[in-house]
This record gives sequence, structure tokens and C-alpha cells, in this order.
Amino acid sequence: MSQTPISREIALRIGIAARMLPDTDPARLIKVLADAVGLPPTDDTLARLKVKQFKAAADGELAEIPVEQLKDALAVLKGEAHPDETKLPELQDYQEGDMPGSLRVACASNNGEELDGHFGSCRRFLIYQVSQDETRLIDLRAVGQPEGDMEKNEYRAGLIADCQLLFVNSIGGPAAAKVVRKDVHPIKYPQGGRARDKIEELSRVLQGAPPPWLAKVMGQEASTLSKFAEEAAE
Repeated sequence: MSQTPISREIALRIGIAARMLPDTDPARLIKVLADAVGLPPTDDTLARLKVKQFKAAADGELAEIPVEQLKDALAVLKGEAHPDETKLPELQDYQEGDMPGSLRVACASNNGEELDGHFGSCRRFLIYQVSQDETRLIDLRAVGQPEGDMEKNEYRAGLIADCQLLFVNSIGGPAAAKVVRKDVHPIKYPQGGRARDKIEELSRVLQGAPPPWLAKVMGQEASTLSKFAEEAAE
């Protein structure tokens, strides 16, 4: 006997919810829903689905995703909420060479222009170009799924390989090592905040004498850089 198909409305919700979750496509989400509520998912079965069940379904397929992201996706699945993509910040024009002496910084983000993402689960990277005179948001890089057998964190590190700095809520040791191998310096801000505020703080640092590690990242000389290099070599 053929299985009843998923309704068009719920299929649309599944597609939207999958995009809200890191490293998740509709097939992965349907696998979870099949275990949690059975197939096809309906308005009635989804209405009874709790976050705890959602997180534990399919042997914890989504267990590593932060609860807040699961709550948001579940609200969409139930038809209770719709993501407002207009909240994403607007990009600013930038051509290579526009800002001599500038740095490129990636910020791990889940919402708007917030620095609120963990490296391994954030939805996107906000990419800023930063100099001592100005800051520009030049790109939004959505995080999808790696191709083939590529490891998840290797894929994420590759998305920001053209940056010099990474601002992030948290990042594990193995993931940080992959980022550093791309010549990107990770900096943790556990309390988060507005990404733009952190970027403007960096711009102010560039106006003075940057600390040796930052001068090194920028390819500049600093009065204490030689001492820093000696200490690092010991």
C-alpha cells in the first residue's frame, strides 16, 4: 500500500525549518520527524511534538544543535512562526583594494547581525572588512553541508579561509586547530553581543598600536613584535 504523501504546506515548512538548522537538509529532517511523529507528519502530530522529543529522535540526530535553534525550527514546523529574512543586515559595497591595510573578519552568527554562534553549529558567517578608518559588512555566508566525505569543521574553516580573524561564541580545540591551519586567528566572545560593536572595537584598536599578535596577523611591525616572536619560538 502506498504511503500518504506529505502535504504541500508541511513540505514547505520542512524545507524552511531545515535551512534554519546547521548542516541539515530536508531529507535529514524528515528522517528525524519519521522517528518522532511517524510519516507523513501532520498538523496534529507536529502540534504534539516537544523539543525534548525532537532533540532525541533518530538516536539523537539533532542532539548537538543548540536548543534555541531547535525551538525556532519546531515553531516553523508547527506553523506557529515564520523566519523573517528581512532581519538580515544589508551588505555594503566593497571591491578588493578599497580599504588598504584592512583586515577581514568572520563572525559566527545565527540571528541578524548578532555575534551569537558556535563555530560548529552557526547558521552563517558575517564577513567584515575592517580598517582603522571604517568597517563594512561585505558578505553573508550561509553554512550548508560539506560535499562528499569532507569533515564538517574542515568545511566550515574553508568558508572563512580568506579571513584573518574569526569572532565566535565558542569553538572546540580540534575545530580551532583546523581554523588556525587556514591562517585564521579565532577569538572567543562567550557573552556574544552585536557583531558590529565588536568590529568597531577592533577598528579602534587598529587606530593605536595593535598588540603584537594582531600586528603579526596584519603583516605589520610593532615595537614589541621581535620580543613576541622570540617568546613564541621558545
